[in-house]
Amino acid sequence: MKVLKFGGTSVANAQNIKLVLEIVQNQAKQDQLIVVVSALSKVTDLLQLASLRAASNDESYKEIVADIEKKHLDAVKELIPVSEQSSLLSHIKRIINHLETLLDGCYLLGELSNRTADTVLSFGELLSSYIIAEALKQNFKSSSYKDSRELIKTNNNFGKAAVNFNVTDKLIADFFTSNESQVVVMPGFISSSIDGINTTLGRGGSDYTAAIMAGALDVTDLEIWTDVNGMFTANPKIVKQAQPIASISYQEAMELSHFGAKVLFPPTIQPVLRKNIPIHIKNTFEPKAEGTYISNQSISNGQPVKGISHIENITLITLEGPGMIGVSGSSKRLFEVLSLEEINVIFITQASSEHSICIGILNEDAEAAEAVINKAFEIEILQHKVDPCIVEKNLCIIALVGENMKNHQGLSGKMFSTLGKNNVNIRAIAQGASERNISAVINQRDVKKALNTLHERFFEDNTKQLNLFVMGVGNVGEKFIDQINQQKKFLKENLKINLRVIALSNSRKMIFDEDGIDLKAWQVAIDNGDAANPELFIKKVKNLNLRNSIFVDITANEGVSKTYEHFLRQSVAVVTCNKIACSSAFENYKNLKSLSRRYNAPFLFETNVGAGLPIIDTVKNLVASGDKVNKIQAVLSGSLNFIFNNFDKNNPFDQVVKEAGVQGFTEPDPKIDLSGIDVARKILILIRESGYEMEIEEIENQSFLPAACIETTNNEDFFKSLIEHAAHFEGILATANEKESRLKFVAQFENGKASVGLQFIPKDHPFYNLEGKDNIVLFYTDRYVDQPLLIKGAGAGAAVTASGIFADVIRIGNV
Repeated sequence: MKVLKFGGTSVANAQNIKLVLEIVQNQAKQDQLIVVVSALSKVTDLLQLASLRAASNDESYKEIVADIEKKHLDAVKELIPVSEQSSLLSHIKRIINHLETLLDGCYLLGELSNRTADTVLSFGELLSSYIIAEALKQNFKSSSYKDSRELIKTNNNFGKAAVNFNVTDKLIADFFTSNESQVVVMPGFISSSIDGINTTLGRGGSDYTAAIMAGALDVTDLEIWTDVNGMFTANPKIVKQAQPIASISYQEAMELSHFGAKVLFPPTIQPVLRKNIPIHIKNTFEPKAEGTYISNQSISNGQPVKGISHIENITLITLEGPGMIGVSGSSKRLFEVLSLEEINVIFITQASSEHSICIGILNEDAEAAEAVINKAFEIEILQHKVDPCIVEKNLCIIALVGENMKNHQGLSGKMFSTLGKNNVNIRAIAQGASERNISAVINQRDVKKALNTLHERFFEDNTKQLNLFVMGVGNVGEKFIDQINQQKKFLKENLKINLRVIALSNSRKMIFDEDGIDLKAWQVAIDNGDAANPELFIKKVKNLNLRNSIFVDITANEGVSKTYEHFLRQSVAVVTCNKIACSSAFENYKNLKSLSRRYNAPFLFETNVGAGLPIIDTVKNLVASGDKVNKIQAVLSGSLNFIFNNFDKNNPFDQVVKEAGVQGFTEPDPKIDLSGIDVARKILILIRESGYEMEIEEIENQSFLPAACIETTNNEDFFKSLIEHAAHFEGILATANEKESRLKFVAQFENGKASVGLQFIPKDHPFYNLEGKDNIVLFYTDRYVDQPLLIKGAGAGAAVTASGIFADVIRIGNV
């Protein structure tokens, strides 16, 4: 014999019920079956809503009853031939009339007792089970209906009645001894007290009904049919990478169901555990799927953690004070008053000093718990021996569950370090001596991030998902997106990094997609996006609260650079090619570095100097290894190097500058490059990364531009000014030719002083043969005294800058 239970989604409508009937008829060919069914999907919620509205003198309860009636009549009309419908429709109408009478009474009295509520809620299962039993008889004659209230007897604890197993088991055994039907259909969830009053087994109690039947009859299998392929490694609605668990022990299943796994009602396991009856969780809509097999054995397959679960809407209550230390009975008094108020304690932890006790309860019980605890310890509170209890609401409990966790060292460390890296603050920790469960209390807003982060760590082959929020999709931004799209597969397969672009923004539009933007069609998507709004952009990043979030700034905008602090404080890493932040006031630079360390959020800006060249990384490594940078000489502007390498008598200065812009070597405002401020910012960043404190104003800028060029306010006027002062630039070129030198814009630092300016470089200088848009940096250090450490290569261009940004993102992925 088997027991099959079908949940609300499995019997949501006639179409789904037909699938249930097919499953039952196929199995009935081999086994005698008990089929336990829930109410049609959402009907129990509607019944509860109708009763509350009736008790509140809201006549709209009648509309809800009409909706409930229609749902069931529609199902009958699709499942039962017209010629067979009459008696069944009359039966349904009688039940609905009874329901209306009860609700009319609630309306007239203006109240809803727990006893009446149980009776009202029982109508869902009574209706669905009777319809399904009649539908089954159409094609399977050896079937019958039995009201489970006649077999399952309980106390009078309405809403969640306790089963009297001595009486119940005998009634079940006696009935099935004489039953000759191959299939018996029964309503789940409902029961009755010894004196015949309607009771219920708690929401989700249909699973429990099935388990009670299975345990009483010592059946071969209990099958729970639902709308998912078994128990998952995490809630698949929150963790999209969650996987079905093939095999799990009773104890593991109890832990997971206790901590919020909705597939299984927590008490279900108890009646079958003592009889060692396996539970098989199956999907009504994919009956051939393997599902989850629950038994007294757990197959680990080398994986110590079986699942990650959570309970939301938790309040943490802390009772502490010196008067608790060494005083026996404090815990007893605490839990006794909570028990008297029927407040369920979900989580407990106590420091070994006995100075404090932390408990976790549901938010809805918080006010009552606070009042009774403070009342119980009123004298100690007045004497300042114990503090009034501390109440923290809107928290969540997350739990790692696994039978074999006790055999693996370091799981707690992995769990907490993984959460810490994503700035998930842990409020309390509990781990039982069995080591089957490690629980932690966190802020509810962090639950999605925490579950995904832990699932990634324990179940996804250490693949790390990086969520990118990109601002600036011009030349460099476009190349960056193209590079991600090109390399996504390679990164996932070889570096175990899964890149997703969650947001894109330019100066006009922005788009967000939590599941990742399609990088093959992002231009069309952003054209149809929302209006760009930096404040709203920051707010959305914060609200999404995704793990491994990275803000990528590919602008030259000062306003954007001022947002870094907001991101770092949210543990969102920042990758930027925008030089403004790191060349701003030293206090701001230092603050950003400090925030990065404090919130464990990388702040990387390799492309600030030398585009894709590893210049800043080299400086960091020198300083970290104990070396000291004493002198820096560098050509740091690829755009200026390109300009002066191509400026000659055949190519006017203004035309070469325009060409540099076309090639993507200059900033959108070329005056930033030609004025020397861009180079000043770069050398300042190198100086600071070398361990020195300096402000931008301290750098001597020996500008080669005439004052009139510098004073222009837009690009059109700037280029006109370059043409007007063509003789000035030709004079500089002539001087260089006379000296047999080449023009290079050089940045220098030595003895605490720095300067930038155009220099005439002789043939024997390392800078003389620097071609195209290349950069070069010479570091003179304690270790590199006579021969400097030299870095040379392309220092401008959209592709190389994008690759430098990409490299910083990958660095974060490898942390």
